[in-house]
Amino acid sequence: MAGRTRQEKHDEELRVLAIDIGGTGLKASIVDRSGRLLVARQRIRTPYPSPPPVMLDALAELIAALPAHNRIAIGFPGVVRSGAVVTAPHFGTEDWAGFPLANAATERFGSPARLVNDAEMQGLAVIRGNGLEFILTLGTGAGTGLFRDGRLMPHLELAQHPIYGKKTTYNDYIGDAALREEGAKHWNKRVAHAIDVLASLLHFDHLFVGGGNARKLTLAPSPTITIVNNDSGIEGGAALWRGNPLEPGDYA
Repeated sequence: MAGRTRQEKHDEELRVLAIDIGGTGLKASIVDRSGRLLVARQRIRTPYPSPPPVMLDALAELIAALPAHNRIAIGFPGVVRSGAVVTAPHFGTEDWAGFPLANAATERFGSPARLVNDAEMQGLAVIRGNGLEFILTLGTGAGTGLFRDGRLMPHLELAQHPIYGKKTTYNDYIGDAALREEGAKHWNKRVAHAIDVLASLLHFDHLFVGGGNARKLTLAPSPTITIVNNDSGIEGGAALWRGNPLEPGDYA
């Protein structure tokens, strides 16, 4: 039997601390190269206000009980680039703009870290690698990620884009506040309308819908829409480190 390649050995030894930073909750687990959770997911509430030092302290509390890891993957709700935060609509962009979160996590938690948008990290766990695939996450706000033939495309911060009138963004229209204010029935109609708008805009081949509020959807079954488990927001962290189809610069 031929010996294992260096990449195969690396993949087998991966123990990724996958962190999903959300506007309501912070979640983390250790995953193997396939994205399988090796221990139960940990969750704490997101602190507010949450500038970088407060967030890092909260993440330290979140992961304190988790076993050893050798890599870190972080999904962050905003625009990120080259390991740093560009926008942080939930936490205050003025506090976060330019903050090198990947480097800070490496220094604080002791393993190399990579950073990607949180919806995109969830998408990495569920995409099939064929055609144009889009993920919409429904949580505190609305997250999005776009993939073509398994490759991550430039991030579109559609959550901040108007969908109704001049000022009502996707976050306003289908975020958690809208669900609570409008009720599940009306909110579901809004989500269906948002999906129609996104389909007209992107002409995606397949839509994945995730996030904590996806379980409240009443969409009719469709061969082009898949509702995904919220744990995929953590499972996708493995794709940032295994032998993956994306260029390292897409996340690092």
